[in-house]
Amino acid sequence: MSAVIRFVIRRLLYAVIVLWLVSTLVFVFLHVSPVPVERVIGGPRATTDTLNQIRRNLGLDQPVIVQYGQFLGRLLHANLGDSYINGEPVTTLIGDRLPTTLWLVLGAGVIWFVGGVVTGVLSATRARSLPDRVVTVFVLIGLSTPPFVMALVLLYLFSTKLSEAGIYFFEAGPPLQMHFFRRMILPWIALAFLMVAAYTRLTRGAMLDVLGEDYVRTARAKGLSRRRVVYRHGLRAALTPVVTQFGIDLGALIGSTIVTEKVFGLQGVGQLVYQSIALGDTPVIIGVTLMVTFFVIVANLLVDIGYSFLDPRVRLS
Repeated sequence: MSAVIRFVIRRLLYAVIVLWLVSTLVFVFLHVSPVPVERVIGGPRATTDTLNQIRRNLGLDQPVIVQYGQFLGRLLHANLGDSYINGEPVTTLIGDRLPTTLWLVLGAGVIWFVGGVVTGVLSATRARSLPDRVVTVFVLIGLSTPPFVMALVLLYLFSTKLSEAGIYFFEAGPPLQMHFFRRMILPWIALAFLMVAAYTRLTRGAMLDVLGEDYVRTARAKGLSRRRVVYRHGLRAALTPVVTQFGIDLGALIGSTIVTEKVFGLQGVGQLVYQSIALGDTPVIIGVTLMVTFFVIVANLLVDIGYSFLDPRVRLS
């Protein structure tokens, strides 16, 4: 068996263990919630008989170990239960909202990764020059601007001011059509602005470290072109921490787009979480938590695999 296959199998086993631990913590959260489940479903005026009937219907009158076994059994069959508010399956509610959030996160991810790497390399290869100082100022502004502030500024400028001039950016439309991109470009920029700044700083630091290595100086001494030294020898090594962080951020961001979706009126998973927390819809909250965990695990697994190709030493670690 090759080192890469063993590496992937090992990471898959770690992923299964992490998913099991998170699901167990979620189950504990369900049972220590300050508001009883039956009270959320029955409402504040429900009688004791009604509350007891709800507990029996949900199986909450059984021993905890039995409930835990049933909980894991449902998860193995991709059954996250039903919403307390409207009775719809949680998987259906998430499935209806997930495409919007995925488009939002993936589009923003492309912008911040490409933008951060390009500006970071530009800054590192021209250290202490005017472009480097401009990039430094941009990083400070980006890291100091919360996404919701950028979202409100973009919404004000592009949907109010430019629309008065007959230029419309905030229109709905199907995926991969011009109206779709015009609808999503502002949320993408708002979500990616802070991340571009963070990835610029990360790439710049990694590139400066790599360009100071002995093997890079040796490549220069051999007479290789500056472009070949920077992009063939330097960038590949510098990308390893950037790719690692990108996988972590991309997976985690799926569950943290609440503000951006709220400002731009996007009906994604973030909006679903916001509404579920406000209504105390525990199954939906748990379902989204498990979904985000799954995406983080998958993203980390893909990053580990990609990392092993960027740096072969990782396969043996």
